[in-house]
Amino acid sequence: MWNSASEFLAMGGYALYVWSSFGLCAIAFCIEVLMVRSQRKAILRRLKQELLADQFHQEGQQ
Repeated sequence: MWNSASEFLAMGGYALYVWSSFGLCAIAFCIEVLMVRSQRKAILRRLKQELLADQFHQEGQQ
Protein backbone atom coordinates (compact mmCIF):
# COMPACT_ATOMS: atom_id res chain seq x y z
CA MET A 1 0.00 0.00 0.00
CA TRP A 2 1.37 3.38 -0.99
CA ASN A 3 1.02 6.51 1.11
CA SER A 4 1.55 8.98 -1.70
CA ALA A 5 1.59 9.30 -5.46
CA SER A 6 5.37 9.52 -5.52
CA GLU A 7 5.63 6.18 -3.67
CA PHE A 8 3.24 4.67 -6.19
CA LEU A 9 5.29 5.98 -9.12
CA ALA A 10 8.52 4.72 -7.51
CA MET A 11 6.98 1.21 -7.26
CA GLY A 12 9.11 0.27 -4.29
CA GLY A 13 12.35 0.86 -6.19
CA TYR A 14 11.27 -1.09 -9.28
CA ALA A 15 9.82 1.87 -11.18
CA LEU A 16 12.24 1.63 -14.12
CA TYR A 17 11.36 -2.02 -14.71
CA VAL A 18 7.62 -1.61 -14.13
CA TRP A 19 7.05 1.55 -16.18
CA SER A 20 9.35 0.50 -19.01
CA SER A 21 7.43 -2.79 -19.22
CA PHE A 22 4.14 -0.91 -19.44
CA GLY A 23 5.60 1.41 -22.06
CA LEU A 24 6.96 -1.39 -24.21
CA CYS A 25 3.64 -3.23 -24.05
CA ALA A 26 1.77 -0.08 -25.07
CA ILE A 27 4.15 0.42 -28.02
CA ALA A 28 3.73 -3.23 -29.05
CA PHE A 29 -0.07 -2.90 -28.96
CA CYS A 30 0.05 0.25 -31.06
CA ILE A 31 2.35 -1.36 -33.62
CA GLU A 32 0.03 -4.39 -33.78
CA VAL A 33 -3.00 -2.19 -34.48
CA LEU A 34 -1.13 -0.30 -37.21
CA MET A 35 0.08 -3.52 -38.84
CA VAL A 36 -3.42 -5.05 -38.82
CA ARG A 37 -4.88 -1.90 -40.40
CA SER A 38 -2.20 -1.91 -43.07
CA GLN A 39 -2.70 -5.58 -43.88
CA ARG A 40 -6.48 -5.14 -43.98
CA LYS A 41 -6.16 -2.26 -46.46
CA ALA A 42 -3.79 -4.29 -48.63
CA ILE A 43 -6.13 -7.31 -48.63
CA LEU A 44 -9.16 -5.19 -49.48
CA ARG A 45 -7.23 -3.47 -52.27
CA ARG A 46 -6.13 -6.83 -53.71
CA LEU A 47 -9.66 -8.25 -53.52
CA LYS A 48 -11.04 -5.18 -55.26
CA GLN A 49 -8.46 -5.56 -58.04
CA GLU A 50 -9.31 -9.25 -58.44
CA LEU A 51 -13.03 -8.46 -58.61
CA LEU A 52 -12.44 -5.82 -61.28
CA ALA A 53 -10.21 -8.21 -63.23
CA ASP A 54 -12.90 -10.91 -63.09
CA GLN A 55 -15.57 -8.47 -64.26
CA PHE A 56 -13.33 -7.30 -67.11
CA HIS A 57 -12.59 -10.90 -68.09
CA GLN A 58 -16.32 -11.80 -68.08
CA GLU A 59 -17.20 -8.76 -70.19
CA GLY A 60 -14.53 -9.74 -72.71
CA GLN A 61 -15.99 -13.22 -73.11
CA GLN A 62 -19.52 -11.99 -73.87
